[in-house]
Amino acid sequence: MSKNNGKWQAFMERNRKSGGYLLRKKIFNFVYSICRAILIFGLCFLIVQPLLNKISLSFMEERDLYDSTIVNIPRNFSTVGYKLTSQLMHYWKALGTTTYISLIVSIFQVAAATLVGYGFARYKFPLKNFWFFMVILVIIVPPQTIMAPLYLNFSYFNPLGIVKLVTGGKTLNLTNTMLPYLLLCLGCMGHKSGLYIYLIRQFFRNVPKDIEEAAYVDGCGKFKTFYRIMLPDAKPIITSCFLFAFVWQWTDKFYSRMFLRGYTLLSTELNGLSASLDDFVKGAGIAEKASQAYSGAIVATGTLMTIIPLLIIYVFAQKGFVESLSQSGIKM
Repeated sequence: MSKNNGKWQAFMERNRKSGGYLLRKKIFNFVYSICRAILIFGLCFLIVQPLLNKISLSFMEERDLYDSTIVNIPRNFSTVGYKLTSQLMHYWKALGTTTYISLIVSIFQVAAATLVGYGFARYKFPLKNFWFFMVILVIIVPPQTIMAPLYLNFSYFNPLGIVKLVTGGKTLNLTNTMLPYLLLCLGCMGHKSGLYIYLIRQFFRNVPKDIEEAAYVDGCGKFKTFYRIMLPDAKPIITSCFLFAFVWQWTDKFYSRMFLRGYTLLSTELNGLSASLDDFVKGAGIAEKASQAYSGAIVATGTLMTIIPLLIIYVFAQKGFVESLSQSGIKM
């Protein structure tokens, strides 16, 4: 007790000599810490609360949805909603197809973005600033603005008239295949490709050029230097871009509905889950369509089943993900 009193007296003595500055600073830091904690808690609550609400709804029976005395904890715990949602979404088939397509598309997208980002960071070429401005436009301009040209281009695929020349006047219809996705990714026009190019460019701009110069002195060519020296150091940012690409492809509905209508994907199945539930209820002779509350609970269950694999991936990859973003600081 006397030791604490001694510290307090020493602090007050220093505060007196500073004209009260130390005490004002200590009070300000204390108030600032409380305000920051409240703000962080509020932001976390805004993010987590909808997820907790969906978890609660997913385990409720239909009668619990109409019980005003039940707020978050279900009275009649049930997993019937998960079984029904899995059946309506063709969940395991959709999960396998979505995983396969997301992996392939993400690999192609990040590979192309890595080469282009490295080129922007290290080499000088004609109209470099103009082409980088085009990359920024890819980030800014929403893909919906070029929806019609994209669809028509791949529905009547005929680059430079070569296809018509070979086939005798016929074009190729590439819709309902993965080829449009892969061609867009290789051309750095895939979903969010501009953002990946920008992040990778910023990372390589922060790497000292002495490393490359030392490799050139040792006899490495440009490609070997990139592959053996620069690429291993870029694993963190490449991992982050891959995770971004995987997650956005996993939840994408725009390109999936345009090009992959014949595929069973989680995003498209989730989008039509309410209609599938109505058809199921009508086919079973229960009612003309499902009630709004029960339909909302099934959609909440489907949303959880869609994002659970992403949450598992993030749990295992969060360390490298955060480190890579901190290393890709902006350098103009």
